[in-house]
This record gives sequence, structure tokens and C-alpha cells, in this order.
Amino acid sequence: MLAISSAATPPPPPPSPPRSFSRRHSGHCSAVALSPHADHPSEKKKVVVVGSGWAGLASAHHLTKQGFDVTVLGSGNGPAEEIGMRGFRYAYRNIFSLVDELGIKPFTNWTRSAHFSPDGLEVEFPIFQDLPKLPAPFGALLYPQFLRLPLVDRLTSIPLMAAGILFSTNVLFIDFDNTDIAWRKYDAMTARELFKQFGCSERLYREAFEPFLQIGLFAPGEQCSAAATLGMLYYFFLAHQQNFDVLWCRGSVQNKIFTPWLESMKIYGCKFHGNSKVTDFILDGNNGTIAEVVCGQEAFQADAVILAEGVSAIQSTVSSSPVLQSREEFLQVLNLSSIDVISLRLWLDRKVQILKPGNVCFGVDGLSGWTFFDLNSIYDEYEDEPATVLQADFAYARQLLPLKDDQIVQKVVSCLSICIKELNGATVLQHIVDRFPNSATHYFPGSYKYMMRGSSSFPNLFMAGDWIVTRHGSWSQEKAYVTGLEAANRVVDYFGDGSLAKIIAVEEDEPHIETLRSINRRLGELRAELPLSDFFLQ
Repeated sequence: MLAISSAATPPPPPPSPPRSFSRRHSGHCSAVALSPHADHPSEKKKVVVVGSGWAGLASAHHLTKQGFDVTVLGSGNGPAEEIGMRGFRYAYRNIFSLVDELGIKPFTNWTRSAHFSPDGLEVEFPIFQDLPKLPAPFGALLYPQFLRLPLVDRLTSIPLMAAGILFSTNVLFIDFDNTDIAWRKYDAMTARELFKQFGCSERLYREAFEPFLQIGLFAPGEQCSAAATLGMLYYFFLAHQQNFDVLWCRGSVQNKIFTPWLESMKIYGCKFHGNSKVTDFILDGNNGTIAEVVCGQEAFQADAVILAEGVSAIQSTVSSSPVLQSREEFLQVLNLSSIDVISLRLWLDRKVQILKPGNVCFGVDGLSGWTFFDLNSIYDEYEDEPATVLQADFAYARQLLPLKDDQIVQKVVSCLSICIKELNGATVLQHIVDRFPNSATHYFPGSYKYMMRGSSSFPNLFMAGDWIVTRHGSWSQEKAYVTGLEAANRVVDYFGDGSLAKIIAVEEDEPHIETLRSINRRLGELRAELPLSDFFLQ
């Protein structure tokens, strides 16, 4: 196992050449490198950013450096708290670039991970970048050390990547290219239906893909959109074998990244207002733009606004705002849903050797997939702690929310003891239980049609967040961060002033995948041209 280092930030993957950004909001926002001495607008435009997580801070960071008068409205006293422990994957090229720019070193080295079931250890994952590179997806399928899952079951996943045959209507990862057409084609289907349809064995689904869904999309396969499943699995696991490699923040993201990030913005004049809940907006009667952002009895003047809130927060804003209710796109957002999360931290009375810093558990005591972490190996503050310090995060956790803290602790310790036998008999000295109802985005089947794009029907109101539609291809924190930069670029484009933020594109498909995609596109064109093609496809 690779030792955890608290001294160095691992270098980000080498960037691919950036794509061009169109001044017509192409959705592939990218390109022009930011100059630290960018010309400031002659008259500072006021930009209000609502939300202080990855998306909001990304927008504020770039616009502040471009000389705009930026105000960030946060729901708490400081930058938004990240919910639970989330790893930083090899493919997070833009976040790693930000960390380098800030000159901070918040990360561990790359770490191994493991999956557990009621039977104990099921699979250990290597550090993929240290192994010989195999064509996608074979490295991802062959290098993990499955203790119980036979190779024959793993090979049933190959049809998921197959090129298909003439007149085939679905070819999954080849067919799913993150376009609007692909999303609409697969979004109504559940992930469970998807894997059944393509011959994935029940055991492979239960022991491999289902845990990925529950930690990547925070819900069981029956509650996950097939389109979101394809996008998430391809980005995190199947596109390039090293994409699954993970490192961790050596403390809370709020303390290690968000707080120093916000402090660096304040040097450039960015203002932060905490405990500010947006209740409505005031329109400019002359041009229909947003003129002010209202927070209860206080209003903030705005020449442009970026809404960078999560699903439940934006729904609350829509519910209180007659201005947003006047637009169908915002009313549609009320059809979205979010997922409850519970995070639990435990101090035990003795040292227990935990196999890996980050671990996944599934199928235990009727709970959905959940994660647990050895904080002694991850957080600087617990490195020399005499007790074992663990964190367990449960998504899709509505069944746990009404329980008392002691009941939750008892249930979690019981589950942990099934996975880690050495925990049997350990005493909990201290615990912290945090409840985050409606805090994670739920990509349920059919949800895509309710999600918003980066621009809105208000000319100067733009959107950002991990639930916003983007063609970039990233997921989770990286997606939120990228959509924040995209929103900043839309503001720059709207005013016609300032430089565009550089957005590093997702690493290009491997040559054989791109070839298969090209063949699939051509087959689709041929099928559409053939007479009676729909009849033969039935």
C-alpha cells in the first residue's frame, strides 16, 4: 500500500489541448488562458454569486480576478461545507490545476481502496496508474483483485463496451457520447434495466456495478437514470484505467481548500455575506434583467447573477420567488429530487488496523452502499491520535434520519464489525452525527428533462452546480467546479469584457474507442436512411 504523504500535492494529469469557446455559449467553454494582470473593466460591473461551494467559488474566483465587483452569498458563516468524504479522482484536471494556482497542498498521495460485503472483503483496487496501461476498459476489469467474483462474471461486462452489430439499436458506452440526444435516449431507463438488457450477470451487477452506483450516484440502481449511470461510470472508471485512482483531502475541504481559496479572493476585493438566504429578485422593468437579489430585508444590486446552489436550495429559492416562478424552466426544477446523507465520526478505545484509507460496504443490514474511512491515515490532525478515528457516510439514508444519535451509532458499529472483524468489542469513546437531508443530487430516471442549462431565460442570470447540464463530461466536484467556470465565462461573454477562464477538457477517448464511436455514428446514419429500418428493428 502506498504510504500517505502530508508533504506534497500529487501533480495533476497532463492537460489535453483546450477546446475553443464560442461567444455563443457553445457549452464547451474553454480556451483563453487567464492573465494575472487582466485588464479590468473601465466601470466595475456588479456580479452576485449565490452559493459558496465548488461552483460558486469557481465563478467568483475568475470574475474577481477579471476586475468585476463580486459578492458571494453563502448560507452559512463561511464557505459551504462539503457533504461527507469525497475522493478526488485522477480525472479532476481542473481542480488539481486550481490547487496548484493557489499554492496549497491539501491532498494525500494516491491510495488504494477496497469493497466489503457481509461476507467480508470482496475486492481490492490497485493504484491503476502504476500498472501497465491496457486498452479501455480492460485495465479497469482485470487489475482489481476480486476475491470471490469469477472472471466469467466479469467478462459479462464486455457487451457494455462492444461496438454492436448492424441494426443494433444500443451499444451503450460507445453509443452514449454525452450529447443531448444520448441523454434523452437513455435517461428514462433505470440502471438496473440497462445492465439486465445487456447481459451483465446478476453477480457482477450486485458485487461490482451496484456499489459504484450507490457511491457515485448515491442511490440503488432501480432509482438511477441509465444515462447518468453511463456518464458516471465512463468518466470515473472505464474511459481510462487510471481515472479510478483516488486521493483524499488531509482535513476538511472547507478548512484545507475553501477557506484559503475565499481568503485569496478577498485580496482582490471579493465580498462574502454569510447566512444569506435568497428569497426573491427585482427585475429591471426596461429590459427584463435581474437588477437586485433579495435576501429577506436586504437587497444586493446586480448587473449579473450566478445561481450556484444545490437542488434543494434552488427549489427553496424558487418556492419563495415570484420572479423565478414566472418562468417555466424554474418551475420544472421543482420536479427534481435530492438524497439524504448522514455522516458519522467515531473515536474508538483502541487502535484497529483498517485495510485501506477509503472503503465501500454494500449489502449489510439492508442498507444501501456506504463508505467508511480511516481518518488516522487521511487527516493530519488524527495521524498521532491514540484512538482509532473512523468516518462513515451513508447516502440514500432516509431510514436513518429519524433515529437518535445513539441508535445510529449502534447500527453503524454493528455494520462496521461485520466488515472489520477486529472492531468487535471496541468501545466508542466519542461520536459526532451530522444529518444532511436533501443534500445530494438524485439522478432519477427521467430527471434530465427537468435539469437546467447554464443560461436562463433572464439575460443576465446564469446557472452552475453539479446538477446543471454541461457537455464537458465530468462528474461530482469536478463537474460543479467546471460549471462554475462556464458560468463565469458566460458573464464575461454577456458583458463583452475580460478574459475567459481556461477549462481543461476531459481527456480524449482512446483511439479504439473513438474509432468505435465513429463506426457507431455511421451505422446510425445508415439505419436512418434504410427503408423500413424501424420495422426490422422491432
